[in-house]
Order: sequence, then structure tokens, then C-alpha cells
Amino acid sequence: MERKNKGKERIIDLLVGSVGIFIMSLGIHCFMVPANIAPGGLSGLGILARYLWGLPIGLTTFVMNVPIFILSWKYLGKKYTIQSFVGVLLSTVILDYIVTPWIPMYMGERLLSSVFGGIFMGAGLGMIFLRGFSTGGTDAISFLVQLKYPHMPIGRALMVVDGLVLAISVVVFHNIEAGLFGVVALFFQTKVIDSIIYGSEHGQMFFIVSQKNMEIKDRILEDIDRGATILKGVGAYTMEERDVLLCAARKSEFGQIKRIVREIDPDAFFIVSEVSQILGEGFKPVV
Repeated sequence: MERKNKGKERIIDLLVGSVGIFIMSLGIHCFMVPANIAPGGLSGLGILARYLWGLPIGLTTFVMNVPIFILSWKYLGKKYTIQSFVGVLLSTVILDYIVTPWIPMYMGERLLSSVFGGIFMGAGLGMIFLRGFSTGGTDAISFLVQLKYPHMPIGRALMVVDGLVLAISVVVFHNIEAGLFGVVALFFQTKVIDSIIYGSEHGQMFFIVSQKNMEIKDRILEDIDRGATILKGVGAYTMEERDVLLCAARKSEFGQIKRIVREIDPDAFFIVSEVSQILGEGFKPVV
């Protein structure tokens, strides 16, 4: 039974990943290519290769991934490398043999191309990442860089690679706007990826240390209809036991919770942190 469920999940992963690659390919072919925008990554280098030498983007990207596959097999493992290979192969076939010959390009405003190109690419990549799929490229590069420099965040490694591609695009297209529109496309791409992976249920986590935590908890429950959890803690300086009130809420409820805490105990120690997603009762259901 478990093996059957795993097989079903893999089929779903492949289907969702294929749809994601198709949507991403639409963003590249329909919007980025006609507007001469190379929005970072190996796909951006593929767009530059097409502009300079007329090479197919998918095949160029596949060739550029070959040395990455070799390093990935050695350092990131067999499973990740096979997933990346399948993703890149599908991307090559869908972009070069399905989207490019049959789907028309958008030849309108360059700004609209950067916005909608970023949205389409973000939607496609979001679906790919959501199912644990991979298209190799800069994802694998960032992981490999982190092995060499473990203290460098993955986001920073990606930023460096994308920044280099954007800089090269300015030189190749002889147009600084190419880089600026590339930044716009990357912005929308990142936002859409985050909204798909993490959802729109962004919220805040509150940690409250007070002598009046029970009163604060009751008011939060009564006024905002939010639950809370009481954690046991010890003050590092006094070594005294203290209760820590933990409460998750939406951003729109921040003002109400802050006011409740200040009204009941102006001397309370109050920490607020951003959370990408809150799941469970009163929020987005766990699925």
C-alpha cells in the first residue's frame, strides 16, 4: 500500500512539474525573448545565446547543465541529480519542441513583458518547487556553492549568479534597460514563487513575557478570538522560572495584541517575528 502511494505521489510530482515547466516556458518564450530580457539563471544565459547565435534556449540550457550534473552527482547525491536531469530534459523538450514552434510571442510593451514574464516564470517555478521537483541550473549551483562556503545563505548565492547574468545581458543587448527590466522580472518571479510555496497566510508570532500572562491570554482570547500557548522558561540573569506566552496571529491583528499587552502590563517583554505561513485551526487548514 505504501509503495502504491509513493508511486502515485511520483506521478503527481511529474504531472505538476510538467505543467509548471510549460508555464515557465511560456514566460520565457512569449515575454522574455521578444523583449530581450534575460532574468538571471541558466535560462537567462540561454536567452543570450539565442540572441547572439540563434541557438535553441532549451538545448543550450541542457548543455550548460551537463557539468552541473557531474558535480551534483558527486556532491549532492544520486536522487537530486536524477530529479534535476529529468526536470532539465522535460524543460528542453517542452520549450524547444512544444512552446517555441506553436505559441506566438507577445510583441507589446517591454515593461508588461517583464511583469508578466516574471509572473509566468514564478508560477511555473513555484509549482515545480512545491512538488520537490528541480530544473537544475542555479538551484544546484547555489547548493554547490554552499558546500564550499557553508556560511553563505542560498539566497545570496542565487543573487550573485542572477546578478552576473543581468550584468552580462546589459553588455550583450547594449542596453541598460535590459538589466533593469530583468530586475523587475526577477522581483515578480520571486513574489509569485513565495506566494505559491508559502501561501498568502503570512502572519506574526508573538512571544510575551509578563507577570500578568494569564490576563493577557484571556483578553486575546476574548477580544480577538485567538488561542495561545504558555511555555515554561527560565530567566538567564535571575534564574527565576517565568511563563512565556506564545501566540500566532495575522498581521492585521498586531495592533490589537500590542494594545492589549500595553494596557495590562506596560513593562512586559514583547517579541514579534514574521512567519511565512500559519497552518491549523483558525488559519489555513493543514492539507
